Amino acid sequence: MHNRAAVLQKLRRLLPGAADERKTLPFGLAALDSCLPAGGLARGALHEIVPAPHGIPAAFGFIAAILSRIVFSPPPCGEGSGVGVGRWHLNVDAIAPPRHPPPGVPVAQARRGDPSPPPTSLHSGARKRDPGGGREKIVFILPTYGLGPYGRLHGHGLRALGLDLSRLILIETARRKDTLWAIEEALHSGAPATIAGIVDQLDLKTSQRLQLAATDAGLPLFLLRPAQNLESSAASTRWRVGTAEAARDRFGLIMRPRWHLRLERARNGRPGEWVVEYDHVAHRFSLAAALADPARARGTGEKAERKSRCA
Repeated sequence: MHNRAAVLQKLRRLLPGAADERKTLPFGLAALDSCLPAGGLARGALHEIVPAPHGIPAAFGFIAAILSRIVFSPPPCGEGSGVGVGRWHLNVDAIAPPRHPPPGVPVAQARRGDPSPPPTSLHSGARKRDPGGGREKIVFILPTYGLGPYGRLHGHGLRALGLDLSRLILIETARRKDTLWAIEEALHSGAPATIAGIVDQLDLKTSQRLQLAATDAGLPLFLLRPAQNLESSAASTRWRVGTAEAARDRFGLIMRPRWHLRLERARNGRPGEWVVEYDHVAHRFSLAAALADPARARGTGEKAERKSRCA
């Protein structure tokens, strides 16, 4: 299966008109991009996001920041602010926020007992990609069983991370097989700009199938996987995401979220470890201040600088 994926990738590079699919998704941060092959995340590939202990909200935020960079251009005038797929529609503003939401956490209190819609084909409901990029959508597959006490995606939290909600197609699933089916259908449709989701269990054979489907579609696939259920995988990269204290202004309000990132595996790349922050207005990643300017972390500057490099 690995050989087949490699052959397909090589053929894509040789085919005329395949230049767009060869492009990567750079973070715009040399410390990270230098560890990745071709200077960024591969478009046609599976990328795994693994939360550190108690880090599921942080991992969600990191995924949302990546997605916002992919489709950060403003939508055309008159587009709606809801998210939907096919005949299902969910207005993000109607999702009740948690009673005590942590700052910047893009999840809301779960509402128990909500019925999940029956599966239907994504090919009829999703819109083909606009060559201009102005109408590209993000498909997010969210299992109702996968978040536990964290609840559902929170619209205000996603907006705070710079994600344009009019580009978001949210699909809720009740069973693991429905989740995998929706992911593969989204990839095969070729309609969205990218696909993201949660998979609680993923064996090697299934990950190979998803990697091959992502390669064939030329689309990036971001999967959040719980750390306690990790198995061997065919993913191109695996990121371990933990929490870090956010950057605050002089009034104590959060300016930029931060994450502790560890690139555990990168095919044809190098592992590394960083503390990064995200500017949702400029859609830009940067090293946390102590790493960007070691002089501001006296006594720990050398250690921080070492952590901000590839292995």
